[in-house]
Amino acid sequence: MQLGMVGLGRMGANIVRRLHEQGHICVGYDRDPTAVAALRAEGITATDSTAELVEALDAPRNIWVMVPAALVDRVIDELTPLLGPGDLIVDGGNSRWADDLARAARLQTQDIHYIDVGTSGGVFGLERGFCLMVGGETEAVGRLEPVFASLAPGIDAADRTIGRHGPPEPGEVGWLHCGPAGAGHFVKMVHNGIEYGMMAALAEGLAILDQADLGRDDHRHDAETAPLVHPERYRYQLDPAAITELWRRGSVISSWLVDLTAKALAADPDLEAFEGRVADSGEGRWTVEAAVDLGVPAHIITASLYQRFASRGRADFADRALSAMRREFGGHQEPTEP
Repeated sequence: MQLGMVGLGRMGANIVRRLHEQGHICVGYDRDPTAVAALRAEGITATDSTAELVEALDAPRNIWVMVPAALVDRVIDELTPLLGPGDLIVDGGNSRWADDLARAARLQTQDIHYIDVGTSGGVFGLERGFCLMVGGETEAVGRLEPVFASLAPGIDAADRTIGRHGPPEPGEVGWLHCGPAGAGHFVKMVHNGIEYGMMAALAEGLAILDQADLGRDDHRHDAETAPLVHPERYRYQLDPAAITELWRRGSVISSWLVDLTAKALAADPDLEAFEGRVADSGEGRWTVEAAVDLGVPAHIITASLYQRFASRGRADFADRALSAMRREFGGHQEPTEP
């Protein structure tokens, strides 16, 4: 099957590579000429403009857009005058689901199909396959089923759930038509919100392990410092790298996320290569907003989002304000150590 790809970053290029390996005809484009050259060096067709990409595809065309959310509308606006009735645009990035509703309606007036695909798998998707959460009209989704089937990990990627028998049911092969326009990105948004919470819980647990030897240190005894009442309880010199390896094997929390954390700790036990500033690309915020709109409590996801803000220094002024208030009402001085 033919597919054009606009955006040859870490995800877009690997989607093209996986499809190419499975016999699909792919044409790529990226505004970065080095990304275009890299794909050409692998024997895959790549163009120097969106116009050339559209020209290289047979009608009705299928074009996948894999760019940051802020650039999707710009790319669609660039593509639309070049396309004709029956052509199809896929947004496989992390767009906000509400934007999908507007895009689908706008493109429908020109008889251009629109599909939103929440794509999970990261840089490992080329080898492991991509988990695809798909939204859009049934006819358009069905047209790209061969592409989704090639990109998805397949049923053998996980043991079948107890109680499931016979032919694979929706979702078991690694891609799912979740509903009409926006449904795919809505499901991916919640997926990423859950990811925020899981990552934060694991990170906090590792931090507790890392500090479990605090009772071995000398402690200040003054009115400004909360005492460690039982220092004898906290004299464990634990090895987070070894513990994550342990948790990978048979524990309830064993997961790919724990696997990756163990890998990072094995390479850098004190994580000295990291400064601890964690970005959020929008999905966590949108998940919290949706939870508020729906009246659904989302305590953990919300807290994990705020932790990401704090990691980037967004809590610094609030922290200074707290310190100022303590000094003003009680004459308290800031501690000299962390």
